[in-house]
Order: sequence, then structure tokens, then C-alpha cells
Amino acid sequence: QVQLVESGGGLVQAGGSLRISCTASGLAVRSVGWFRQAPGKEREFVAHIHWSGSPAYHANSVKGRFAISRDNAENTGYLQMNSLKPEDTAVYYCAARNSLWGTTVPGNWDYWGQGTQVTVSS
Repeated sequence: QVQLVESGGGLVQAGGSLRISCTASGLAVRSVGWFRQAPGKEREFVAHIHWSGSPAYHANSVKGRFAISRDNAENTGYLQMNSLKPEDTAVYYCAARNSLWGTTVPGNWDYWGQGTQVTVSS
């Protein structure tokens, strides 16, 4: 059974940093992605990374502030979030798919984590 478990969310002040993690069990994930969903909004793409670790893609809204990475030996993906803003507040979801390549479309991912809350106070 495939399982993605996120950790590392929490409350942080604007301008602060957080790193969230996603560990997969039950499969060796190929591409890994992060999405987020704020209350009343649709789930939106944040970042995804190729199986090899490169290339990585980030949404324009987080480019230069967030960085996705992965450790294949640990079957874990990471999202380092710096210079956080109140508008980054959302539930962050880890996603994995069998393809080597990621996608910005939520419906094209095969597996999802349960989500971790990130709250940025002003």
C-alpha cells in the first residue's frame, strides 16, 4: 500500500522559514510535487521535481523563495520555504506519480499525502 506522510508544517511569522517533508512508503516514487490549498480556493501547484533531482519547477508565486528537493536514498521529498508571506497560508500536500516527470495539474498525480498546515502570521 502506497503511503505519503508529510511533516514539518506549523505556525511562523511573516519573513520566516519552514521546511516540510514527505516520506513515501510502499513504492519508490518517481517525480514528487507539492501543492497547496487555502480555504475556499482550489488546489494549486507549488513545485515539482524530476526523479533524478533535476530539473525542478516552481510556481511564479513562490519562485526565489521556495525550493523543492529530494533524497532518493531516503525516499523523501522536501520543500524549503523562505521569506514566507501571509498569503502562503494553506494546507500543503505532497504528491507522487509513477512518471519520471512531474506536472502542474493536480489530477495527473497518482498518490497524495494527507496534507500539513502552514500558517503565516502578519
